[in-house]
Amino acid sequence: MTATGDGTTGSSTDPTPEEIGANYDQFTDLYGLIIGDVGVHLGLWSEPGERAPAATLGDLANRAQERQTEHHVRTLRLRAGEHLLDIGCGTGVPAVRVAQRTGARVTGVNVSREHLARAEAVARSEGVSDRVSFRYGNAMDLDFPDGSFDAALSIEVFAHLSDRPRAFREAARVLRPGGHFLMSDFTLRGTPAEEGMNAYLEVWRCVRPTTPAETITWAADAGFELAGVEDMTQNCAFTGDLMSLLYADRHDEIVRRYGSELVARFDPLMPLMRSFVRDHLGSYLFLFRKPAVS
Repeated sequence: MTATGDGTTGSSTDPTPEEIGANYDQFTDLYGLIIGDVGVHLGLWSEPGERAPAATLGDLANRAQERQTEHHVRTLRLRAGEHLLDIGCGTGVPAVRVAQRTGARVTGVNVSREHLARAEAVARSEGVSDRVSFRYGNAMDLDFPDGSFDAALSIEVFAHLSDRPRAFREAARVLRPGGHFLMSDFTLRGTPAEEGMNAYLEVWRCVRPTTPAETITWAADAGFELAGVEDMTQNCAFTGDLMSLLYADRHDEIVRRYGSELVARFDPLMPLMRSFVRDHLGSYLFLFRKPAVS
């Protein structure tokens, strides 16, 4: 390689303009498939100057989770001092963010004790343990008195429940009159092959997806009014792709963590799950309201 007078470098292996043109003539469709067909450029995955820019697929996944929580906060419109029940609170980050953004109190329930331990650690580390607490709890049998909460949240939890109508009745019972319940549910699109459905059910430990109409009917039977609904299906395909890509990228780490026998069981399921999520899984966000006492 040699330096030229204008500060550039040259090498006999550097492509000529003609070679660059021929490359794009041949591979434009390939680049469109792997990086996008709007422009053959880096995407703006994070804004310049962001405190914690997305640098990996894992970072991007976390950023999407944070954006989801912010959307839920805007939709619920909680006020300081109100009490939210987070049904199926996961590892606690959304509950903590809700408390930080709104000044509300949050109680999270979960059937995973590992999740609860992590959630409590997050609340302590973020300094909100006085307003955010977690406890073991089953969405289909909530251990709270009637009318205990001003609002409730349950994101992608009902997809795991064997008795969703009962869970709606429990959510309605523990809400005060006039309280809102924001929940999401997976829905089914088209007619998938059974092997794809079974892969999805095993990987995510879910029940079979329902339809938006069935979800609304169950909620109405429990006494809820529909206050709003949003089709979030556009997020499904990318989430399935991301799960599959991260599974492949971190395969060795997953083997070390869970053992080769379990991973061998999951390996053939991941491509099937990815196709099912892309082609047949839908997602809706519902805002329900418990009628006020007249």
